[in-house]
Amino acid sequence: MTKDFFTTLKERRTYYGINKNVQVSDDTIKEIVEFAVKFTPSAFNSQTARLVVLTGESHDKLWDITTETLKEVVGGGDFSATQQKMDSFKAGYGTVLFFEDEAIIKSLQEQFSTYADNFPVWSHQASGMHQLVVWAALESEGLGASLQHYNPLIDEEVKKEWNIPSNWKLIAQMPFGNPTAQPGEKEFKPVEDRVKFYKNII
Repeated sequence: MTKDFFTTLKERRTYYGINKNVQVSDDTIKEIVEFAVKFTPSAFNSQTARLVVLTGESHDKLWDITTETLKEVVGGGDFSATQQKMDSFKAGYGTVLFFEDEAIIKSLQEQFSTYADNFPVWSHQASGMHQLVVWAALESEGLGASLQHYNPLIDEEVKKEWNIPSNWKLIAQMPFGNPTAQPGEKEFKPVEDRVKFYKNII
């Protein structure tokens, strides 16, 4: 990792302008994803995260599937803006698919019935942490990414195309690649309105 932790988080942004001209090896991308899966925490150490990395023709196929699925949803409506967005994702080098293993969640619900309602919530929280770790690590290597949510519309086709187990639930898609355009300025609400510190009991 070439950047310090705070700088990496600060510079992690949503990049819509990306292409396939990356200078990062597939081995490095694989290392990033495997590191995230191994070391990102999860409730009860449940390790429910399941990640799939698509590059090359598989990456292109994902966004073809998404495009055709959305065309069916839109019907005869204007698809030009959505097509432009789909093309921007497909222009990237790869996509990380984030899944959660529902079989493990169900098992935990049965084992710890008191917390049954919480396990799906904790699962999504863990997935969010995995997404941030991967996103920030890609940023540290000079890659741009964004987070998309075309599930559940594409779930069936994705599982069929890549032989994904039925108990894996698709949570998010992260297309990534070489940045070709910088994101706009980001506005921040006052931190003092969002964080409180206490030392002594009030």
